[in-house]
Amino acid sequence: MSDFLVGYAQVNINPPLGIGVSGYYIPRFAKGFLDDLEASALVLSCDGRRIVMISVDCCFINTELNQRYLGEIESAVGIGKENIFIAATHTHTGPLLTPWREAFDADENLIEQYAGFVGLRLIDVVKLAMEDLKKARMGYAVGHAPERVAYIRRYKMKDGSTLTCPPINDPNIDHPIGELDQRINILRFDREGGHSIVLVNYGIHADTVNGEYISSDFPGWMRRTVETALDGTKCMFFAGAQGDVGSTNVHPTDSDMNDTEISFDNEMKSPGMARFVGRALAGTVLQVYDKVNYVDVESIGCLHNVVSVPANLPNPEQLLLAHKYKKLHEAGCDNEIPYEAMELTTVVAEALRMCRLENGPEEFHLNLMGVKIGPVAFVGIPGEPFTDIGKGIKDTEGWAMILPCALINGSEGYFPMKSAYDEGGYEARSSSYKSGVAEAIIAGGKKLLHKMIEE
Repeated sequence: MSDFLVGYAQVNINPPLGIGVSGYYIPRFAKGFLDDLEASALVLSCDGRRIVMISVDCCFINTELNQRYLGEIESAVGIGKENIFIAATHTHTGPLLTPWREAFDADENLIEQYAGFVGLRLIDVVKLAMEDLKKARMGYAVGHAPERVAYIRRYKMKDGSTLTCPPINDPNIDHPIGELDQRINILRFDREGGHSIVLVNYGIHADTVNGEYISSDFPGWMRRTVETALDGTKCMFFAGAQGDVGSTNVHPTDSDMNDTEISFDNEMKSPGMARFVGRALAGTVLQVYDKVNYVDVESIGCLHNVVSVPANLPNPEQLLLAHKYKKLHEAGCDNEIPYEAMELTTVVAEALRMCRLENGPEEFHLNLMGVKIGPVAFVGIPGEPFTDIGKGIKDTEGWAMILPCALINGSEGYFPMKSAYDEGGYEARSSSYKSGVAEAIIAGGKKLLHKMIEE
């Protein structure tokens, strides 16, 4: 008989006011709160082994800070860091955890203090989840996102160019580049004498709010809606392959604009948009919650696979203009760069990438993490994979369900498909990696999955 146990806990991680807000290439500082930020932990125990899966309401946790958190948790609770899986929900209205935008006068001491506080809270939430371990059974289901929630955000324009997040109703828009993966992966853990836990995995940017008020974005709305509708149930969110997926309809109808505004970067954003997306995804959870397929969990496990990929180094002739744009950007003079909205964001991000990689390195080493829970597998990716990466990893035989997860144990930028490098656009032009990184991640993810089947 299986000795499968599951523990869960949730803690508040609200930051101090005035801290820099993460997510864009413009200065923002926290003025207040729309809703709370949280960190939640799932602890799995089976056959003498324990695995920790943590979800944190933040835009990202860079790899260096993530390694610090892993070491601190390992020291505090005795679970090896190779068995700990930390995910960022990718909310674009969460605080900075590292001072990567010094040019905007973000208070580095305040950021470091907050990062230390979050580290302590992650230890707390794991300890609480360990104390909550209860005998459990697991079920899984695949739902489908309703219409008007997600859209491919990269478009081929009629003039032949490629643009990420083009202006609403731009007559130059021709067609989106790619197809959505509307599958929502759902795991349900029913526990003897404790809350049930529902884990939701879906690929879309948590970037629906905008502004300078702290918010967990749609993941918070989804969690709260599920927990209100399902008495005795707690909810977690793990972002899927979302690098090229947003929530803006570039050809909106009148009702699409309900409680929604057009932001500075030409996207549909507002607290009302976060509410809509969160409630819509919660509706999908409610549709399948009672009809999950229950499976035996006889074993759990973790594996890692390091994928090496070449760096997207700049050409010497590109660096003069790149340094000029970087200098203007850091001086707060974006208005002197001859672009607007997402085109401006694209050229600034590209310039910063070129300057960052002026002296190398020649290649990067990306750590993929696999987690096995019986016949269900997670593949953790340390950055923002395009939706076709998720599709490619899911298309691996031998598993009842595969959950590709973004921003796991690090944040190493965008992982575009080969075709995106020829097409252009924000993600490929800002990516630190040469063409082929996405395909290497798919191959590395499949290798992990095959090895976990064998164990």
